Amino acid sequence: MSLELIDVVVGPLAGAPLFGALSLRVEPGEVATLMGPSGIGKSTLLDAIGGHLAHGFKVSGRVELSGRDVLTQPAEARRIGVLFQDAMLFPHLSVGDNLAFGLAQSVRGAARSAAVEEALDQAGLAGFATRDPATLSGGQRARAALMRALLAKPEALLLDEPFSRLDAELRAEIRGFVFEHLRVRKIPGLLVTHDTSDAEAAAGAVVQL
Repeated sequence: MSLELIDVVVGPLAGAPLFGALSLRVEPGEVATLMGPSGIGKSTLLDAIGGHLAHGFKVSGRVELSGRDVLTQPAEARRIGVLFQDAMLFPHLSVGDNLAFGLAQSVRGAARSAAVEEALDQAGLAGFATRDPATLSGGQRARAALMRALLAKPEALLLDEPFSRLDAELRAEIRGFVFEHLRVRKIPGLLVTHDTSDAEAAAGAVVQL
């Protein structure tokens, strides 16, 4: 289950590409890092890979995930998860219901509850199922957001500066938590960051755009 970018170019419909053609292979469990100045197109590239490219932009090349070109598929069929700067938990749902949102509709009843409880336990949030997301700390929200993404069983995970709003100590903790889960589950990750310590912790390829 590798993620491979082959001559990928992103840019406005009318205008020059944001960066040169990019080719990169991320093996299962590895995390590659994209770095570069603001406005160079790092987050736009993640949007293109995930299937959320804004109107007015285009992408060319191939993005292969487990041998299939996801650029030919709608976002919901790509099996690609995303973690953003903000944990993006739904404020009107409990913590448990937020995590359950990541599960397939075919997972029902007791199996659904069990999957949520197991994920909460793995995140160090046992007993938090009925909690309001607003009562969680920044680190707890980040762990809950990761587990929700993992419950959707993604084949790749895009990380758009998910640690940037955390203080240094918490940043290291959550970063390690995320990377370890990707390694154990053999999910390739693609990280956008401005922080060299994130790239060092990821310990994968680093691409300067």
